[in-house]
Amino acid sequence: MLNNQDFTHDRTKYLGGSDIGAILGLSKYRTPVDVWLEKTGKVVNEVNNLPVRFGTFAEEFVASEYASTTGYQVAHQLEPITHPQHDYLQGHIDRFVFAKDSRPDQLPTHVLECKTANPFARSEWGEVGSDEVPMTYLAQCHWYLALTQLERCDLAVLFGNTDFRIYHIERDAALESTLLEAAVTFWQDHVLTDMPPDAKTIGDYQKLFDKEVPGKTVEATEQTYSLVNTAKEVNAVIDAKEQELEQIKKLLMEHMQEAQELTYQGKVLATWKKPKASFRFDSKRFEITHPELFPLFQTPIQNSRRLVIKT
Repeated sequence: MLNNQDFTHDRTKYLGGSDIGAILGLSKYRTPVDVWLEKTGKVVNEVNNLPVRFGTFAEEFVASEYASTTGYQVAHQLEPITHPQHDYLQGHIDRFVFAKDSRPDQLPTHVLECKTANPFARSEWGEVGSDEVPMTYLAQCHWYLALTQLERCDLAVLFGNTDFRIYHIERDAALESTLLEAAVTFWQDHVLTDMPPDAKTIGDYQKLFDKEVPGKTVEATEQTYSLVNTAKEVNAVIDAKEQELEQIKKLLMEHMQEAQELTYQGKVLATWKKPKASFRFDSKRFEITHPELFPLFQTPIQNSRRLVIKT
């Protein structure tokens, strides 16, 4: 099966369609810092993993289903599309779409982006045929339109194995300009200068400052001193609420006793059941019974730095 995912392509050399949503802060899974770490070569992300391979495998089916549903012809684009003014802005197009009676010398009419999605994520998608798709996918589709100069991108998505939908995204010059400006600024201000963008999450700070200097101390400012005191107050409230919740649980258990479910007017309010039996590897027992083998199965784990606020 052909696919358009070149796993050997050096992702540090360009910004792609899957990066633009993260740069704009639209992605649930990646932040601008994640993109910066990848593009500067500080982190090498595995792109030939099981989810990626499955996505590539499913892409063929989604594209075929789209062609069968619409009657359009579709064709692979194996090489990345590069922006005419900025060679570091690229995109891997899933498919180019051609008219139903297209001749070999005719140009594509629009772009097709293929997705698979969790059935439980349907609420993030709007009416079929609209452009109401998750924002990161919307940015990705407009990115491909900016690169190809075509006027429409169809997004075909398969939820589970029962729900197939097609959405239509029309070219938007203003949005396109915003995406390109953000990408150029990110590349010039952060990638080329090796200066990270502002951290947005705790995970960002963990990645940017993963290394520590033993014995190094920094003096708090009045502002940070105030933040520490606020954190202590918040922790005190959390502790009090956890104790309150524990007391409520004890009262519920006293009321339920041997019952598995607590109901009110036919509605289940709570359950108290044993989970299914699970099994875990008894490392202590293995170390005792096979001391000569135990060191061979030990793997060092690099833990993240842990912020502890002293009381």
